[in-house]
Amino acid sequence: MEKRRFLNTAVASGLAVALPATTAAAPSATGTPALLTVTGAIGKPNRGTFDPVRDQMMFKQKLSFEKAHAFTFAALAALPAVAIRPTLEYDAKVHALSGPLLLDVVKAAGGALGDNGKLVLRAVDGYAATVTVAQARAQRYIVATHLDGAAMALGGLGPLWAIYDADKVPDMAGKPLPERFGSCPWALYHIEVVA
Repeated sequence: MEKRRFLNTAVASGLAVALPATTAAAPSATGTPALLTVTGAIGKPNRGTFDPVRDQMMFKQKLSFEKAHAFTFAALAALPAVAIRPTLEYDAKVHALSGPLLLDVVKAAGGALGDNGKLVLRAVDGYAATVTVAQARAQRYIVATHLDGAAMALGGLGPLWAIYDADKVPDMAGKPLPERFGSCPWALYHIEVVA
C-alpha cells in the first residue's frame, strides 16, 4: 500500500519515477496485444522476463522464461505469407489457409534453426506438440492467420494455427484425416525453441 501511495504522489507531483522494465510485450505498449510468444533459444527478445501475474496462462501451464519475443497480429502479417489448401479433419473439405512460414516466425525472433532443433508448439488449452526444425522445413509448416480468406478468431481455430498441407506430404496423405494433424495445435499462442 505504501508503494502505491508513493507512486500516486510522485505521479501527481510531476516527479519522474524510474520504474523497472515491464514484462509486457513491447508491442502491447501501443495497445495492440501480443498473440504469439516465442521463447527458448532466441536472440531477438522484445519483451521482459516471465511474470507469473501477467503471464497467467503460461504460469498455469508451468512455463517460465528469461527472454521472449512477442508478435502482434500486425507483426505476423508483415512477414511474407504462404498459402496452403489442405483437407481438414473437421469437415473433410479443402480449405485455404495462409500465414507466414513457422520457421520465418522463429527466424524473426532470432531462433536457432539447426535441423536437430525442436519447436514445442502450445495452444491456449494446454495442448502441446513437438516438431523438429527439419520437419517444419520439409513439411512447410505455417502459422496460419487466415482461413478461407478471413482472419481466424479466438474461439474457433484461431487466431493462430500451426499447420501444414498434409495432402502434399506422402507419409501423411494416406492416413485417415484425424491422424494427420496431431502436430498442428490450433489456438497457438506459444512456441518454445529448443536448440
